[in-house]
Amino acid sequence: MASSPTVHDFFRRFPDDDTCLDHLMQVRYGETVECPKCGREGKFSRLRKVPAYACPWCGHHIHPTVGTPFEKSSTPLTKWFYAMYLFTTSRHGVPAKELQRQLGVTYKTAWRMGHEIRKYMAKTDGDDPLDGHIEVDETMIGGRRSGGKRGRGAPGKTIVFGMIERNGDAITRVVENVRRKTLEAHILENVTRGSRISSDELSSYAKLSRHGYQHGAVKHSADEWVRGDIHVNTAEGFWSQIKRSIRGTHIHVSQKHLPKYLGEFEFRWNLRHAPETMFARLLMSF
Repeated sequence: MASSPTVHDFFRRFPDDDTCLDHLMQVRYGETVECPKCGREGKFSRLRKVPAYACPWCGHHIHPTVGTPFEKSSTPLTKWFYAMYLFTTSRHGVPAKELQRQLGVTYKTAWRMGHEIRKYMAKTDGDDPLDGHIEVDETMIGGRRSGGKRGRGAPGKTIVFGMIERNGDAITRVVENVRRKTLEAHILENVTRGSRISSDELSSYAKLSRHGYQHGAVKHSADEWVRGDIHVNTAEGFWSQIKRSIRGTHIHVSQKHLPKYLGEFEFRWNLRHAPETMFARLLMSF
């Protein structure tokens, strides 16, 4: 397995804002551009006083940061790129306090940057339909201990539903409840008909065969965890990884922002077999 880029590799490739801006222009528009104003093709030239490039024929400006997480930010591009590097070389994510320390920005700026990068990671990852053998499972995430109360009964818990492809990708959704109508809707939207589905004995999964899925369930209440290749061990491992990351890195994640963190964890999970490609993929996906 190839290794992830080192800090030295990063700063050698992106030593300043001009290099970062050139990269944005290159990946978004290419070497030559058909001008949206005059329609002629040519190599746009960099302007000195603004982060933009000008058409060689009519002078029309292209701003490569427009439509990216950096569009309205006054934070230097090198700090944004380095923050993305940190996100893609960390196993458990990067808290705002660590971004503040590493980048030399205010906590408010670091917090906003982190959330913008998480949204961008989720967008880059996408949600291609799952097929093959899929595990479906639900869990409770978040919440604060109050009065000694722990576990599922703790206040502030959020229900998260997951669909995890064996040896493949994961898709998660924050849901209001675990009723059949709620969970089936997400399965029908994200899992190809005809796929095999493994679950626990939750009754909400009992009618999946009616929709063309091959469904098998294990009975955790009877201490049945595996029957042949029917189990939800992959899903439970995925949940454990998310919860360890939240407890160890972020301490607490609110229900409002949980989908962004889930998008980050999905990105990292879905590229777990090629972690060295994470940073490059983000850089190529603007």
